[in-house]
Amino acid sequence: MRVLLINDYGGRYAGAETLTLGLRSALRERGHDARLLASDARLLPGENLADYRCAGTTSRFQPLFEAYNVSAARAVRRAIAEFRPDVVHVSMFLWQLSPAILRPLRDVPAVYHVMTYKPVCPLGTKMLPDGSPCRYAAGRICRSGGCQTWPSWIARGAQQLLWRRWRGAFDRIVPISESVGAALREAGIAVLPPLAPGVAVREPRPPLSDPPVVAFAGRLAREKGVDVLLHAMPAVLARVPEARLLVAGDGPDATRLRGLAARLGIEQRTRFLGHLSARELDDALSPAWVQVVPSLWHEPFGLVAPEAMMRGTAVVATAAGGLRDSVVDGKTGFLVPIGDTDALGGALARVLSSKETAEAMGAAGRRRAIDEFQESAVVDAFLAIYADMLAA
Repeated sequence: MRVLLINDYGGRYAGAETLTLGLRSALRERGHDARLLASDARLLPGENLADYRCAGTTSRFQPLFEAYNVSAARAVRRAIAEFRPDVVHVSMFLWQLSPAILRPLRDVPAVYHVMTYKPVCPLGTKMLPDGSPCRYAAGRICRSGGCQTWPSWIARGAQQLLWRRWRGAFDRIVPISESVGAALREAGIAVLPPLAPGVAVREPRPPLSDPPVVAFAGRLAREKGVDVLLHAMPAVLARVPEARLLVAGDGPDATRLRGLAARLGIEQRTRFLGHLSARELDDALSPAWVQVVPSLWHEPFGLVAPEAMMRGTAVVATAAGGLRDSVVDGKTGFLVPIGDTDALGGALARVLSSKETAEAMGAAGRRRAIDEFQESAVVDAFLAIYADMLAA
């Protein structure tokens, strides 16, 4: 089978890119011809691994590309004519590639695996400027509520209009989690049952050793909640003085967060590791007693949670969005309210205070990851969706 994968970005920058590249590899290992089309925009330094490319940008002109990317439409037409895919699988496309790619997809069976809230929120976060969840439908409120400037509101309003007009190009729409599925259904979009991303089965981490380590891995941006984590650490250190914090990742808030750690007096117990390759990240996180996902927004899924669970690491995460689909409170880790510094610190201290607790939760998480989030099972599910579209 020939499968054309489409994603806004072609590097290993975040979860969506990791999942798309992993799916391409898994399909190829099964004998299918899978190719990726992405923009040449880059979120972070790193190689663009796409087979087909179009123009993209992360400059102030990005809203224009979000509205209508002529280069993307041409690239999709060219890829379809050259590759002649049996099916097209779209992951993210509303940050760079735009609804312009939908018209060329009308004559090819196409599935959209929705990994963000972008189809119903111009910013993709469903979060208001004050950090609270957004309960409004996209429209004038996006400007009057302070989420966007006039130029970006106009451009992204055009995007929403074109998306609604042309979304019929997709034969199947599959949300990544129940949280995303609920947001889509509320907007009147018919979806299949959620299909969570899969992670590759790997060897468990080594047995835990001292000192107790908390690890965070992700983009250093406001919505990821690293501020809350840093503010929680003094209370954690008061209960577990030997604890250490590892922060892996890069992003727009990196410098500010380093300064915050210094002001809180925890810089000697905190290491900022920067952006790491997949192998480097795996090595860096292996000593962790607990991995923390302190997101301030309703994560569409939160891939780092099942990745940590597959490693055999306990997870403390906010009880919001797709994180509720993976972490079992009190068994594979703990779920805490969004932005609750005291609750986060208390949950981390509970795990770090007992190696036995950390090991037991990590083992339970690994069993759940193997049973529920194996990459091979997800590939099987998508192959079944492809076959169903072709049969129809």
